[in-house]
Amino acid sequence: MTVAPLRIGNASGFYGDRFDAVREMLTDGPLDVLTGDYLAELTMLILGRSRLKDPARGYATTFLQQLEEGLGLAHERGVKIVANAGGLNPAALAGAVAELARKVGVPVRVAHVEGDSLPVPDGFLTANAYLGGHGIAACLRAGADVVVTGRVTDAALVTGPAAAHFGWGPDDHDALAGSVAAGHVLECGTQATGGNYSFFRGHDIRRPGFPLAEIHADGSSVITKHDGTGGFVDVGTVTAQLLYETGGARYAGPDVTARLDTVRLAQDGPDRVRISGVRGEAPPPTLKVGLTRLGGWRNEVVFVLTGLDIEAKAQLVQEQFAQALTRSRTGPPDEVRWELARTDRADADTEETASALLRLVVRDQDPETVGRAVTGAAIELALGSYPGFHVTAPPGKGAPYGVFEARYVPAEDVEHVAVGPDGRRERVTPPVRTEALEEVDEPALPEPLPAGLTQLTPLGRIAGARSGDKGGDANIGIWVRTDDAWRWLAHELTVERFQELLPETAELTVVRHILPNLRALNFVVHGLLGEGVAAQARFDPQAKAVGEWLRSRHLPVPVTLLETTDVPEAHA
Repeated sequence: MTVAPLRIGNASGFYGDRFDAVREMLTDGPLDVLTGDYLAELTMLILGRSRLKDPARGYATTFLQQLEEGLGLAHERGVKIVANAGGLNPAALAGAVAELARKVGVPVRVAHVEGDSLPVPDGFLTANAYLGGHGIAACLRAGADVVVTGRVTDAALVTGPAAAHFGWGPDDHDALAGSVAAGHVLECGTQATGGNYSFFRGHDIRRPGFPLAEIHADGSSVITKHDGTGGFVDVGTVTAQLLYETGGARYAGPDVTARLDTVRLAQDGPDRVRISGVRGEAPPPTLKVGLTRLGGWRNEVVFVLTGLDIEAKAQLVQEQFAQALTRSRTGPPDEVRWELARTDRADADTEETASALLRLVVRDQDPETVGRAVTGAAIELALGSYPGFHVTAPPGKGAPYGVFEARYVPAEDVEHVAVGPDGRRERVTPPVRTEALEEVDEPALPEPLPAGLTQLTPLGRIAGARSGDKGGDANIGIWVRTDDAWRWLAHELTVERFQELLPETAELTVVRHILPNLRALNFVVHGLLGEGVAAQARFDPQAKAVGEWLRSRHLPVPVTLLETTDVPEAHA
């Protein structure tokens, strides 16, 4: 008997995403399951601080507000809801959802998954293991209409419902891996439907619709969106999202290790991309644990330097500030960092375009050292520094910053529990078969493109990119749309070339991963983001735009490739 595909949609890519997406996804077309991803490394820190103020909280309150309308709509349409909005307190959120259901008169059964919360080491604020989808599957098999979880992998929101629907067991590695690929594409919402996409020109992405996946019994899927919604889905948008925040060919998770080097994509009609061929392997014997802590205090001042003598003006204010901080009662902060952004233009016709920005960032364990001492120094310079002195905003008193760390624990040490709608607790046993994670052998490169005329031009003329963060590391995935372009890119963009194009990475460890099926290279830059997004170590703390920086860099590109840049996207 053939089992019908499972239509899983997503309505949230982060805590703070489009509020109306839940209603839109439930009313714009048919669904079986609606998911919401609310958690990220930074979110766990935010929820940890929220829980300090009120131990009954620690979950994403926006989700509860969205359900005031969404519960009734989902019940009318027979749609299950699965979300990780439980954050640090999934039991409390499940109780709040059940109470809301009684209040609005909607008879839904609510379950939750717990066990991700681990003992918090001294000095840390939160400690949570990344669970898989089998707890979600157990809740759905127990009859739940709404399942809320704490820290699960983003893809688990898809693998769990798919496993429950198709009856997959822990050893159905290929099917699970296929659903992981689909889940990874859906998890960031409209990034799969044209949002944050390199080749956005020529498409209407003013209000892209959220994505959905039609999951099949073998784990293959079609990524699409509701008819009539904005944005678009093509091989490029799906490729970009598959590369986002990943590393090598083995994409490890608690349920399965998906082989990204086996993924095959094909356009399956307008706004439809088929994902097939994904192979899976046994998961590693350990679970990733994310820990957050307060790292100290930081402050920031942005000075505006206008017109002539920009470099001299910057040097003057830096010297004045150094003297002022040395004279302060607390002394200079542990870390003082200056960055001059030359946004100015010569002979500019507006004051703003005649101005450069000099950014000061300070960090210290003492809030007063980055607070009063810094703001006082900035204010005192107002009438006695460079000509045209002003700042973008009044100096503040400083704010705490966070640090994210990843550790690993044996999977059997984590008690993964599904709490059904009737309160019954089911222990989810870890997979019996596991495999230690190892890098794959580097695949053979294609034949180089024959030598010919080149033109110095931005890499982005022929290549797309998507970049993001994983703790203190950044990943930059870059892909091309034709076989000839791949023959060139695979040989041209070595680690050495990459570091030459992005000098900030020159002193860091950079690892290149090759994904021929996607015509893509994935670079992992270790340590680019310091202690992670919450530490705000650099101008772009989540590395969101590093890929676009790389695309803007000039290098000699074969003229034959530039003549064929407007090509349909399709992978064999």
